[in-house]
Amino acid sequence: MSRPIVECVPNFSEGRDPKKIETILEAIRGVEGVDLLDVDPGFDTHRTVVTFVGAPEAVAEAAFRAIRRAAEVIDMRKHQGAHPRHGATDVCPFVPVSGVTMEDCARLAEQVGERVGRELDIPVYLYDQAAKIPARRSLAHVRQGEYEALPDKLGRPEWKPDFGPAEFRPGPGVVTIGAREFLIAYNVNLNSRDRAHANDIAFEIREKGRALREGQTGLAYQSGEIVRYAPSENRWPSGITGEVFANLEALEIHYREHGLDLRRELKALGRDPEDLEGKSVFQPGRFKNCRAVGWVIPEYNRAQISINLTNTQITPTHAVLEACRELARERGLIVTGSEVVGLIPYDALRESGEYYLGLQGQSRGVPSDDVLETAIQSLGLRDVGEFDAQKSVLGRPERTGSLATMRACDFADEVSRSSPAPGGGSVSALVGSLAASLASMVANLTFPDVVAEEEKSALEQIAIDAQRIKDLLLDAIDADTNAFGDVLTARRLPQDTDTERQERAAAIQRGFQTATEVPLHSAELCLEALRLCRAAAESGKPASVTDAGVGALLAHAALQGAIYNVRINLNEIDEADWVTTVRERASSLATEGDRLVGESRALLDRALETH
Repeated sequence: MSRPIVECVPNFSEGRDPKKIETILEAIRGVEGVDLLDVDPGFDTHRTVVTFVGAPEAVAEAAFRAIRRAAEVIDMRKHQGAHPRHGATDVCPFVPVSGVTMEDCARLAEQVGERVGRELDIPVYLYDQAAKIPARRSLAHVRQGEYEALPDKLGRPEWKPDFGPAEFRPGPGVVTIGAREFLIAYNVNLNSRDRAHANDIAFEIREKGRALREGQTGLAYQSGEIVRYAPSENRWPSGITGEVFANLEALEIHYREHGLDLRRELKALGRDPEDLEGKSVFQPGRFKNCRAVGWVIPEYNRAQISINLTNTQITPTHAVLEACRELARERGLIVTGSEVVGLIPYDALRESGEYYLGLQGQSRGVPSDDVLETAIQSLGLRDVGEFDAQKSVLGRPERTGSLATMRACDFADEVSRSSPAPGGGSVSALVGSLAASLASMVANLTFPDVVAEEEKSALEQIAIDAQRIKDLLLDAIDADTNAFGDVLTARRLPQDTDTERQERAAAIQRGFQTATEVPLHSAELCLEALRLCRAAAESGKPASVTDAGVGALLAHAALQGAIYNVRINLNEIDEADWVTTVRERASSLATEGDRLVGESRALLDRALETH
């Protein structure tokens, strides 16, 4: 089971004074077990978005200390910025990363909120998945009126805080603490300095949508008259098509025909279906799980569409950008690029990279860094600043093994020394990864020349699978050496008493089992690499057939080498049934490998005879 990790993304109402920002960061860094991943100050928004991760208890402590420090150094009476805000620590969400649930994060928000209210005497609202009151799930609703509305707001019963005093605190304002899904703060840049341009497109794409208008004289949202409900006149306009229905029931049926629930849409807007007289009709936006607003950033000398994406599996980043590009062109505008504020999950950015590779007619079976770079360039993420994938992509696969990251000459030197590891197991893993690389290369070289979609798809799948096998075998280089290290460690255990001798013997047995399982897994991966090389030899272009053939020979040699390491370790293991099972599995892998390499040789020979 993965260790519990929580992300916290507090937003502080200070983006201009480096000293104040740093003193808040010092409070976070002072908590052991917390990794500070990103700090993103904005001068014009007068706001700093901070991202840190760690175990739940450590993250909760760091969040509390940061909130306390922000209340000490930020005076909201002097704050003005482009971004909505109502507190020194404006918002503090907890996000599940691994080994924790949303419920865990909601409890964490409640614990921190209670402590902030009790120890710091600051009003606290809980929002999103931590909200105790359904109406407070929406951050925009909780923050309505911003800081300036707090003196009146805090005195109203419906706005009594969840924790802390129900009274206005001029310096710190209020803190909104919650639990939410991973949110991507994503801005799209326009070649304009007019906020109305950005707002116009923002209202088109956001889930909430915009007020429906009729009689527009242009595409801009400001033109035309707002369409309103008039139940007293039996007028029930559709926000989808503009059609007018005679009653609410007919309008509901119409919405269902378009895959929407009218009552749910109205509820999201804070509307009562029984009290719509004179209320504006909203046209649903293009994207679910998308919030957006327009603003101007003088620092960049342009308008931006500021977007929050709360579920990129439903609404991918590239889909939103392409919609913005389309809407901008219709309005005579150009999207110059975009930016990620804070972090973006690896899977989300990779999906965008694969989308653009597909648009280009390129194979997606390329190294992950190449896929990410395609996404970075296609999304224009370096338009207004640097984008470093190593710092800004959360969950990005990184090869950290000391052997796998060596230069080839240094690895050869290391193997040549008198130490027992790295040895044949690690070398077999390396050779197998090279075989998989050759399979990917042949498939990718052939991919552009193939016209038939079925063949093209098959070649791309070879490349994709080969990239996965390559990466797993590169990881196995270090895994094999580390596994043998467990045996060496066990042999160094004390053996002065009967108990110590028994514990040492058991540890040695466990070490040898691990040292056997690792090369067995490598052998399975090498067999997959061999299959892919055989497929590449059959489907690849004639000029590359020898590359696929070399890959097949390497994969077969690596498979045999891994099996040799399995067999020699089996001699040290006492558990007979376990040994029999592993031996039979290794024999089966060897037999299948011999068959595949034989077929690969035959394919190669035929190709060379006719070449």
